[in-house]
Parts: sequence; structure tokens; C-alpha cells
Amino acid sequence: MIQRFMVPGQMPPVSHYCHVVRAGNQVWVSGAVGVKADGAIPATTLEQFDVALDAVDACLRHAGAGAQHVVKVNIYMTDIGERAAINPRRVAYFGEHRPASTLVEVSALVDPRMKVEIEAVAVVG
Repeated sequence: MIQRFMVPGQMPPVSHYCHVVRAGNQVWVSGAVGVKADGAIPATTLEQFDVALDAVDACLRHAGAGAQHVVKVNIYMTDIGERAAINPRRVAYFGEHRPASTLVEVSALVDPRMKVEIEAVAVVG
């Protein structure tokens, strides 16, 4: 059974997708960006990362998962030089449950004010 969720309190999708999909014991979180529910975009990469990570967490929880279930995370940044600033937040969130990870620099995200986007895949059970 495939379940598709729009998660309350999250930024509405900018295109034709949902926030999170669960199929059996697998969960896919769409790319979460650092935009608050009211549309405000924080100025710094670190602030945006915190907002995006909170969104990922809300999506995971909505689908019955948590940080401990994440097996893969993809992070897209417009300035990879800021990786060191976000890393402590990654460590705090995942703790001992280290996922496989990809972090890449991209030339732009969907809004030029956006600096970071996070995707996650989880396996529950």
C-alpha cells in the first residue's frame, strides 16, 4: 500500500508532489528547504538548515518514522564552504544512527534566496 502525505504546518509544495510517501516499510521525504510555514526565508544557511531539518523530521514522524530509521540523506547546498557550519546539527539530529549521505553544491535551488535542501529515505521496522 502506498500512502502519500501532505504534512500540516509545512510549506506547500512548489510543484506537483507531496511532502512524504510511505510504501510498506519504506519512507521517502521530498526535498525540504529552509522556508518557514509562513513563507519566511531565514538569511543564513545554518538557520535554513535548521528549518529544513525540522521539516524532514516532521515528515518522517507523520509517516511513522524518525531519525533512527533514516538510511540515506541527500543535502544540496548553494555554498559547500558552509558545510562545517551545518555538520554539528547533523550530528545532533542523527546521533549514533548515521545514514548513508551525499552532500553536493548546486548552482541554485527553486528560489534564489534558498541555500539548502534536504531529502531523506527511511526504512521502518
